[in-house]
Amino acid sequence: MKVEKLALLQAWEEGGGFFSETERAALAWAESVTRVAETGVPESAYRAARQVFDEKQLVDLTVAISIMNSYNRMAISFRNTPGAVVDNHGAESWPSRSVG
Repeated sequence: MKVEKLALLQAWEEGGGFFSETERAALAWAESVTRVAETGVPESAYRAARQVFDEKQLVDLTVAISIMNSYNRMAISFRNTPGAVVDNHGAESWPSRSVG
């Protein structure tokens, strides 16, 4: 993924042509699933995702979203915040840290 796309992830809805239809559908589904307590994952979100993804693809995507949400909740719970590291090419990356 290009750095420009990563920089626009938080504003993906305003990202214009940077994101494909499939990417926008995945990001919309990820937001709805991530905010399940707020949204209840509405039927409209499910139907929109199913227009782009078949059942297996949507299951796989939902599992990936759930795993990332779990990792984030664990990191937040254990006060594990990422630190930026600059590689030899000047790009930032986020190292993993072990807990404890």
